[in-house]
Order: sequence, then structure tokens, then C-alpha cells
Amino acid sequence: MAPTSCSLCRDAKAILKRPKTGQQICKDCFFFVFETEVHHTITEAQLFKSGDRVAIGASGGKDSTVLAYVMKTLNDRYNYGLELFLLSIDEGITGYRDDSLETVKRNQQQYDMPLKILSYDELYGWTMDAIVEQIGKKNNCTFCGVFRRQALDRGANSLKVDHIVTGHNADDIAETVLMNIMRGDIARLGRCTSICTQGEDTIKRSKPFKYAYEKEIVMYAYFKKLDYFSTECIYSPDAYRGHARTFLKDLEAARPSAIIDIIHSGEAFEVKEEIKAAQKAQQTCKRCGYMSSNDFCKACTLLEGLERGMASSVITDRARKKMDAMGPTPENLRTIPLFRSTPTITVEMPSQS
Repeated sequence: MAPTSCSLCRDAKAILKRPKTGQQICKDCFFFVFETEVHHTITEAQLFKSGDRVAIGASGGKDSTVLAYVMKTLNDRYNYGLELFLLSIDEGITGYRDDSLETVKRNQQQYDMPLKILSYDELYGWTMDAIVEQIGKKNNCTFCGVFRRQALDRGANSLKVDHIVTGHNADDIAETVLMNIMRGDIARLGRCTSICTQGEDTIKRSKPFKYAYEKEIVMYAYFKKLDYFSTECIYSPDAYRGHARTFLKDLEAARPSAIIDIIHSGEAFEVKEEIKAAQKAQQTCKRCGYMSSNDFCKACTLLEGLERGMASSVITDRARKKMDAMGPTPENLRTIPLFRSTPTITVEMPSQS
């Protein structure tokens, strides 16, 4: 049987089948269409303007590594005029994050980008190892997600960047739509498919891989021979997202377009005006100055729970009220530094070889 020719160029031998479209194409055409689709996502959403300082959320994993490579490639090819940085958050997970950060440091040299690393220990006085030791693995992803989001904003603030880009892909967004439906979370359901978000006191953040399939990101990294860390977080197997991921993979196996279909369905959701009116207005945390819909932001509430040895009971608003009823916050409690007063921190530059 004769080898199949690439369905795009018709010249080279097809060596892969795109999970997203089913096309059988050659390696070079795959690189071109993948990069071009990301470029179209960026330009159609008008994510950047020339002169922007952009921080790439870098974990060392496949998504962020491919994102850094593609952002550098497109910035050079299409003359975006961006100043690119790598921004990594060290959650303090022994045997996982410490190893993945070594990959990020190699990426720094490979892509010639400045690197900033901010740790939970530096910002909150706690590592995820210490948090899990106190609360177990049931709600650890709640702590990590809240702490990580604020850490990214604070790291970006210290770099004085205009924009944060993250490696969230189409699978991630489809999973989030499913999770918000299953939880009945109307507030998040109304915004989880947005390619770009920005609060009054936060830095603009976007997802250039919004329509990129996870399988294609893996294929891109493999065929480009990119240097990335492939081990999953040791604390994530029990995460609620895992149930949505399993369900989504079953849907994708039966209907490959299910991922994009779910995203488009999420984009079509409209939250009723009376529901919007009932949602809490954004304000600033009275303790750390970060954005919040309550007097204290979620990170400050979780940190207080850890400090008072009541971490497992501060996940919900009801639990927060219960903790408040037990007495005022001790004055000597460790708190998060004021958001606006975060000092500029020295950025590690690539060494000259």
C-alpha cells in the first residue's frame, strides 16, 4: 500500500492525523497550521499591541513550554513587537515543582527570555507540602489554585508587565465549562470561556491556546523536540477536575469535535441581568489590597485558616462565618504583603555562552 500524501501540500508523506480535524498531514504542514491557528486566535481577539511587556506563565510542562516557543516564534515572524518574559510560581512541591523549575531554567536559556520565579513560601510563608501535611489531599487544589492566581498577578506586577499569557488549552476550557455546569456556578460559567480577562486591580491575562487541542500541543512538543517536564502534580489525582477530564475524554473518543463544541456552547451562554445584578461587586481586600468580592480575599481567608489551624473549615463562606464567630483575628497572624506595595524584584537574565 502506497504511503498517504499530505492532504495540504500533496508532496510530502503524511506522518500524523490531526486530532482536531482528522486531516492526514506532514510534519512541516502541521507546524505551519498549528502556529497559524494560534496567530489567528491572537489577532482576531486583538490580544496585544506593539510595545507590550508580556509574561508567559511557565511551569515547565508541555503547555507552557510550547506556548513560550510559539509566542517567541510568532513575535519574530509577525513582528508583534512584544517584550517577552518567563514567570514561574514555585508552589513548594518536593519531587515535582523543584524538578519542573529546572526545565524552566533551561527554557530561559533556550528561548533567551528573562525569568522571574516567585514562591508560595516567599509570599505566603507556606509551601504546598506543608499545606497538604496540615489539611490532607481533599481540598488542597482549592488552596493551590487561589494562591497561584494571586502569585501570578503579584509576580507580573513586580515585572511591570502589561499582560500575562497562560497555556490553558481547549481541553482545559471545555473541562471548566463542564465543571461549572456540574457545580451550578453561574458566575464562573458566564466568564470561563473568555479568551481575555482583566479586573480593575489585576493585570490583563489571556489564553492564546484557547482553541488548541491538548493532543496537538503534545504532538507539537514531540515533533519539535522541545524540552519539557512531563510528570503530573503528585497532589492532583484526587482533584474534582479529574472527573470532568475523564468525561470529556469519553466524549472526544466518540466525537472529536466535542471539545470545541463545548467551548462554543459556553460562549453562547448568557447570564440573565437579574442574576448579574445579584452577584457581589468587586472591591479590594481590606488586608492585602488584592481584588475581592468580600471584605477579605480568598487567599487571605485561606491563609488565616492555615495560621489558626482551621484550614479545613474555611473553604466556604459559611465556614468563614463560623471562624469569625470564634473570635477576632489574632494580631500576630502572618498576612500577605499589600498588593500595590509589591517591590520590583530582580529578574534572572539568560547567561551569555
